[in-house]
This record gives sequence, C-alpha cells and structure tokens, in this order.
Amino acid sequence: MSSLLTNSTAMTALQTLRSVSSQLSTTQTRISTGQRVSTASDNAAYWSIATSMRSDNAALSAVSDSLGLSAATVDTEYTALNTVIGDKDSGLTKLQALLVEAKTAGIDRSKIQADVTQIQAQMKSTANSATINGINWLSIDTSTGTTATPTSFSLVSSYSRVGSTPTIGSITVTTATFALYTTGGATKTGILDTVAGSTGASIDTIAIGSLTDAATDQAKLDGYIAQVTAAIGTVASAAANLGAVKNRIATNTEFVKNLMDSVDRGIGQLVDADMNQESTRLAALQVQQQLGVQALSIANNSSQSILSLFR
Repeated sequence: MSSLLTNSTAMTALQTLRSVSSQLSTTQTRISTGQRVSTASDNAAYWSIATSMRSDNAALSAVSDSLGLSAATVDTEYTALNTVIGDKDSGLTKLQALLVEAKTAGIDRSKIQADVTQIQAQMKSTANSATINGINWLSIDTSTGTTATPTSFSLVSSYSRVGSTPTIGSITVTTATFALYTTGGATKTGILDTVAGSTGASIDTIAIGSLTDAATDQAKLDGYIAQVTAAIGTVASAAANLGAVKNRIATNTEFVKNLMDSVDRGIGQLVDADMNQESTRLAALQVQQQLGVQALSIANNSSQSILSLFR
C-alpha cells in the first residue's frame, strides 16, 4: 500500500543511515584518538582499569626520578670514599706509606710531616665536598639541633599497589656507617676524626714531626701505622657497602623502567584501537553511508509517483 502519511521504506532507510552514521562517528573518534576506549562510556570496566594503571605508571615515574637522584647521591659519596682511600700518591694509602717511611732511622720526619699535613687537609676537603642536594654522608653534624644530619636516609626504590593499598619500598642508609668526620657533637665519632686510645690521636691529627728514633717514639709510629691500616679497612668496607647500594639502585632503576613499559603495554591492550581494523571499517562505513543516502533518496522519490495518479 502506498501512503502519503507513512513511508515505511524511507523510515527503514533512515534508520539504517542513522546506524551507519553512528558507527562512522565511533570509528572516526577511535582513529583520531588512537583508542577504542577513550571515555568511561565506551567501556566502564576497561576505562577504570586503564585509569588506575596510568596512575600507577605516574607513581613509577616518580620512583624512577627518585632513583636517579639517589644514584647521583650514592655515586658522589662512593667516589669521595674511593678518593680518601687513595693510591700510592694520595689518601690513606699514601699516608700509610709515609708513616712506614718515617720508621727509617735518622730520617727527617718534619719533612714527612709536611706531606702528612697536606694529605690530612685533602681528605677533609674531599669529605666536605661530597655534598649533593644538601646531603653529605661523609662529613655529618651529630648535634641535637635542627641542623643535625639525620641518622639514616630512606631512598625510595619501588612502588606497588595491591587493590587500593599502595606500598612504597625504600633502601635505608645509615649515615654513621660512612661518616669520616663529625661536627657539632661533644665527641668526634667519624672514621678519621675519632681519637684512638692507643695513640691519643685521630687520623686527622697524627703528627710525627717531633718524633725521634727513641723506642717510645718508634712504638708510637707503630701505633699510627696500625691506626691508618685499620682506617683503610673501615673506609674500604664503607665503600663496599655503598657499592652494593649503588648496584641495587641500578638494578631497581632498570626494573622500574621495564615495569613502566609493561604497564604501558597492558594499557594499550585494554584501550588502544587496532588502526588497521579501524581504517578498513572506516572505508566500509563510508560506502554504506553513501548507499544509505542513496536508498533514502530513492525511498523519498517513490512518493512522487503517486502524483501521476492525479494527472
């Protein structure tokens, strides 16, 4: 039946065209954003999961930045400790050699003392210079005031979340383990400024210029040598501890970067659009849209044939 009031063919063509236009709009949005789930209305569950994963990745990025700063700090202190240990021309190693040389009968120990004094000053300067971002683990303030160096530092190393509970992992560094010099406290407790009971001096205050070949002075030299030898072992142990921390930070840094990449891939699996598929669908929908417009035009023109009945 032909009707002027109800054109069912045109209605069907219009419904089809609306459906195609809606799908075309969705496909164009996916192509422009690169995502098949860009809003909660696209897929509430996937959107929620992806949003949480993006938040986790932002936290991991902060951890990565923190690890970078921690690595720089540890590397600075590690380098300074190695410099203090020194070699045959500097540091504790050179100081030990000078003290052994001072055991030689008849040698001018005042001239050796000139070298000793310079080494002591250089080691202290090295420790004081090992500062980064206001942090120095080798020359610390042991007072009880607000300027006192914290007894330990927590270096952020990881982030994880189970359900809604986040967990922040850290590497704890105890400053007393690496302190070469101390200030502010009543008693010096650093590796190089602690006064040894056996010699009555610290590494920082060893003085041999006035010593002679007398047995008591030779015994004092033996005590100084033993004291410096022990200090070399202690500083080397501190450097080894920092080296282990340095390796752990490097491992964690690499792991965090890999984890961030993994999370990014997971987000992509949830929300990214398959551009090959979407481009194929776009071409098909454009053809369907053109055919829909043509079908609607034909359906609308069919009503014109009714006019011929009244001529």
